[in-house]
Amino acid sequence: MTEAQVEQPVVIAIREAIVRGEFVPNQRLVEADLSAQFSASRANVRAALIELANEGLVERVQNRGARVRAVSVEEAVEISEVRMMLEALCAAKAAERITDEEIAELAKLGEDMRAAVAAGDVVGYSGLNQRLHLRVREISAQHTASQVLERLRGQSVRHQFRLAMRPGRPSVSLPEHLEIIESICAHDSERAQRAARAHLESVIKALRETDGLATP
Repeated sequence: MTEAQVEQPVVIAIREAIVRGEFVPNQRLVEADLSAQFSASRANVRAALIELANEGLVERVQNRGARVRAVSVEEAVEISEVRMMLEALCAAKAAERITDEEIAELAKLGEDMRAAVAAGDVVGYSGLNQRLHLRVREISAQHTASQVLERLRGQSVRHQFRLAMRPGRPSVSLPEHLEIIESICAHDSERAQRAARAHLESVIKALRETDGLATP
């Protein structure tokens, strides 16, 4: 999606339903049902399913329509391992390029994340988490890496949402995110790279533990 394009509400609605678990892996997505549920035309629903298939959230099966794509924990871990390399690159580049205005913006994001965790606002914190990762990618101006990361994020977003809802997880990830913010704002590219890698290593460990795949 280009900057000039605006996502259709039905794309957002179906994506959020998948992320929240309202549509489960391998569940068929019937155009007529979605059209009625989201008050959208069949053409818009069809276009939304194509967009979500491009993101990796939906798969279209010939002569059988569309269904929610099942992403295993093993695949989610592999995706996170690739993200770790690219997020570290973006964090390092963001530290080199960040402006005073952007420093103030990231600092405010950090304050909002602290407040959300203190208030027990898990959903709000999850949204701020996504916002932080997006802004780091944008500040880095690494467009190719950003495009790959956005696609990977779409494929593993359901696992990320489940992980974000895990009791105690925000208190673990908050200091990791604050370290990313502080190192980028300090223009310390090496520290930012380490911070991003450490955060994704933590995500990978939590994914394995959550699904009983912790390594011995």
